[in-house]
Amino acid sequence: MNEDEILKRSVLTGTHLLEGNVAMAEGCIAAGCRFFAGYPITPQSEVPEHMAKRLPEVGGVFMQMEDEIASISAVVGATITGKKAMSSTSGPGFALMQETLSWANLIEMPIVVANVQRVGPGSGVVSLPTHGDVTQIKRGGNGEYEVIAIAPNSCQELFDLSIEAFNLAEKWRVPTFILSDAWLGHMREKVVIPEPEEIKKRIVPRPEYIPKENETEGRPQIYTIANKDFTEFNIPAFPPLGSKNFPYWWITLTHSQISGMITETPSVADNTNMTINYKISKNEAKISIVKRYELDDAEIAIITYGTPSRSALEAMKACRKEGIKVGILRLVTVWPIAETAIREVAEKVKQIVVPEMNLGQIAEQIERFAFHTDGQRIPVHRVSHTAILHTPKEIIDKIREIIQ
Repeated sequence: MNEDEILKRSVLTGTHLLEGNVAMAEGCIAAGCRFFAGYPITPQSEVPEHMAKRLPEVGGVFMQMEDEIASISAVVGATITGKKAMSSTSGPGFALMQETLSWANLIEMPIVVANVQRVGPGSGVVSLPTHGDVTQIKRGGNGEYEVIAIAPNSCQELFDLSIEAFNLAEKWRVPTFILSDAWLGHMREKVVIPEPEEIKKRIVPRPEYIPKENETEGRPQIYTIANKDFTEFNIPAFPPLGSKNFPYWWITLTHSQISGMITETPSVADNTNMTINYKISKNEAKISIVKRYELDDAEIAIITYGTPSRSALEAMKACRKEGIKVGILRLVTVWPIAETAIREVAEKVKQIVVPEMNLGQIAEQIERFAFHTDGQRIPVHRVSHTAILHTPKEIIDKIREIIQ
């Protein structure tokens, strides 16, 4: 197959009724994913099932592995060969991936993992939704690192934002995650897929690795290098296997960002850790995707993400009809946390309501930034469940309660 034929086969142009898991898989294929390794686990098993059918049609490879540890390791191997690669899983399987994901962050590997979350801890309830893995996405592995995580709220977004997940992984050279859940993954909705040429315009291709000698060491640059105050970052393309100066091994220990070699020097290790963290956190305003609704005159802001944002939107409309000035800040990207946008909203409103399908994992982050310009703290009210999707009425009732 030539490139045009592959593109045509990878984009199922038209209007479809798709299950969420299938919409996500199609978005990943359209983005250029050509390798998938995974293991069946409810509620995401439809993803590998669909990938097993579709990837061979576009010249890609599907591999069912013996477990999630092997799955993420195979994704790493495929990425090293220059392929866009991914896996998907649910909570218990995602827990098994953490050691490799920690390493992938250290070597700045552009991979994508989808987590179709189910109730935990432990094996939990396999058919019920939760967003209990939100913190684990960022803090699951050892050490400190930053990631990018996207939280769609519809089947259409599962398609569209899966493309964006691959783009962000390539641009920032970082593991990137798609956060879904049991109900969103099994929901069926209309999904409109554009023409292949339009999809092609959206895609960030894998940048070509052109070895460039670092001025300090005279070595080819294979890792991100930051300036002294960590405000500017030079992010090289990921060097594929077989390219000139490809590293003969990918170091699992802390390395120098400049030489690429193992280090035990405290200042060098500190620089490496700060570089891989700050290249994401200090660029959160550039990376973060948010959607704003009726915030210009809002006195109460609902800050939400993922599936509960659907209920929040209906609650906002109902409150507006009652004359209650409610607006919404929707976090499309959960990580890095959208500090800039949250602070802007907090400066204008009197109260913040956060509906989450967990016990407040993002509410804790919002509380860090919920202050007026005069330093006065803004009350942050949690509406929390761990296995139940919020109803609009529940959010409305909370808003009525706090304005009495």
